[in-house]
Amino acid sequence: MSQTPKKSAELPVPTSTDVARLAGVSRATVSYVLNNTSAVRISEPTRRRVREAAEELGYVPHAAARSLRAGHTRMVLLPTAHIPVGPLYGQFFNELHWALRNLDYTVVQYGSLGLSGDEAARAWAELRPVAVVSLGEITLTARGVSLLKRSGAKAVITMGPQRVEGAHSLVMDQREVGIAAARHLLERGHRRIGAILPEEPGLELFSKPRLAGLRKAVTGTGARVEPLGMRYDEESAAALAARWRDLDLDAVFAYNDEYAQLLMRALQDAGVDVPGETAVMGADDLLMGKLLRPSLSTVHMELPPGQFLADLVDRLVAHPTDQVENHDLMGAHAVPRESS
Repeated sequence: MSQTPKKSAELPVPTSTDVARLAGVSRATVSYVLNNTSAVRISEPTRRRVREAAEELGYVPHAAARSLRAGHTRMVLLPTAHIPVGPLYGQFFNELHWALRNLDYTVVQYGSLGLSGDEAARAWAELRPVAVVSLGEITLTARGVSLLKRSGAKAVITMGPQRVEGAHSLVMDQREVGIAAARHLLERGHRRIGAILPEEPGLELFSKPRLAGLRKAVTGTGARVEPLGMRYDEESAAALAARWRDLDLDAVFAYNDEYAQLLMRALQDAGVDVPGETAVMGADDLLMGKLLRPSLSTVHMELPPGQFLADLVDRLVAHPTDQVENHDLMGAHAVPRESS
């Protein structure tokens, strides 16, 4: 018995030649239109005909081939965060993604968990990004920055509490958050201030500078700062609240609004009056803090809009330079509410 040969389930991959044939234009015109080339004037009806043909055929330009022709990719690499950065930073990175996409960049988030600074730089370099924007939890070195540049990165930008040699730096000094919190609590007459240090790994990138800011602000005032470890769970908060009166503290800066909300509820459950016995303060100025009772005093951080960073990336890619730029971006001020 003869058998009918099985047909392949794979559909033929459409090419730019197929698009050109269907649209009635040259392959060069297809390339100009789909790569958004502005140097060549093409009428809008022709552009529309090419896009419609590409959509009908399911044609997508080959990114690797386009990169070879251009000499570089349009990829901006953002290492993914290994730590919970919170809603405030999440909103900032969403804005950055959209702004870069509107500038015709491809944003790739890279999971670098378990990689050291130079190991991460080598892994990122393999993808040949045109730019790298690192939050700072991977400690880049001058060697890593140089490796990325030699691999084609026209801009390496770090965001964090300190500068990195060879990289453009957006310095976000977290000490300002602690200073703003301490000044507010001092103004309210508090002199025995607890400082929550999250026990989750990685958050020391933010918590240690905030603690340093608290200590700097109380220097010479007679006030003291007591560091207190706490995990982000109800059991840890309840255990801390159970021994709260033994700590003899009249205020606490709880790292951020989420830890502050967790601790404030535990203190209330333990019978500690907020703010009568203990003032509570957070940071990030999240909406939920306004809805609590008592409403949560906080520190509002003034992050730059995502568009600012996207425009910086675009400018540095268009005009690469060995002269690094440093921008001090962190601004912070207290938002007094009922909890303090």
